[in-house]
Amino acid sequence: MPKNVLDELSSKMAAISGKHALVGPDGFVDKIIHPVKNRYGQGDQFEAMATIEEFGQRILAASGKSANIELFEQYQKLGGNGPIMANCLAAEGLKVKYVGALGQPVHPVFEEFAHRTEAVSICEPGITNALEFSDGKLMLGEMAGLDNITLPRILEVMGEGAFIDAVSRADLIALVNWTMIPNLTALLEGLLTEILPNLGPRESGRHFFFDLCDPAKRSKGDLREVLSVISRFRSHGSVTLGLNHSEGRQVADVLDVGTIGDGAEELKAGATRIRNAMNISCVVVHPREGAACATRDGSWYVQGPFCRKPKISTGAGDHFNAGFSAAEVIGLSPEACLTVAVATSGQYVRTGRSPSLRETARFIESWTSGTLSD
Repeated sequence: MPKNVLDELSSKMAAISGKHALVGPDGFVDKIIHPVKNRYGQGDQFEAMATIEEFGQRILAASGKSANIELFEQYQKLGGNGPIMANCLAAEGLKVKYVGALGQPVHPVFEEFAHRTEAVSICEPGITNALEFSDGKLMLGEMAGLDNITLPRILEVMGEGAFIDAVSRADLIALVNWTMIPNLTALLEGLLTEILPNLGPRESGRHFFFDLCDPAKRSKGDLREVLSVISRFRSHGSVTLGLNHSEGRQVADVLDVGTIGDGAEELKAGATRIRNAMNISCVVVHPREGAACATRDGSWYVQGPFCRKPKISTGAGDHFNAGFSAAEVIGLSPEACLTVAVATSGQYVRTGRSPSLRETARFIESWTSGTLSD
């Protein structure tokens, strides 16, 4: 990692306080659940099923019969790619406005977040029933509320004038979780045809960030269509598409630009081919070990700060996205953006907390000097 990355961040991080972000539109209530194996009394007096295999065997044993499996809810927490990313952007110092599925009235898990981000909730959130085991999680989703995420619904709840004002003020517009939102392609199309043409150019520029969020369950035709729509945002600002390794391979496949390998050079080449095919400002591909990006000026790769025993992993990608976007907005170089992104994610998995940019600078300093602990 070049030493000038830290100097670059330190010289420009103060600008973050003057930047605005508009983020959305998903929202999930994550219910953390333990399936009960044996119960000894009320409340938490039970033995949980230890593994996914044990849970699966209980289900298979009920084939042709029936079964009654108790699910004990440990707690609920804020979830969704948009809220997690927005929380991190706010911690980094941006003025964040969130528009999305937080409940009507706002669900209790989002109350603090909604206040912090001056949120506008347009519909009910999705529900994720996260069954936790020692060898993994089963994420059972209820998505019906997300069907109501549409541009007409946003304009109805928020008011057309207020929404146009929020878009016009935003230095960063981040729209994520396309996979789970059936009408998001139409919403993006509406932004392109109904909203953005009514806005003048922004002197400091306007940044768009998109994250598909594992499009495996969507058809190749749907994915190809949304990639075409995302490409058209280049007429209104700089466009960045963020992809994890699996997503990068899926996008490369539908664009017919070859496969994306595992090494640094292969990741850079894959990001470059996708960027060229879409003709957008930047494509980022980030496996767990590091991250690559490609712009019109070239391609870069940064190795991540590996953590042997992460405190948390869910949300690491959203923190990577927030770090990269914040760095882009304050004008850092692509290599510095990658460094801030992997450092933001690296801090989160170690602490379970979203860091400020100043904390990220200290983290990078420790990382650079070789004093960073796992």
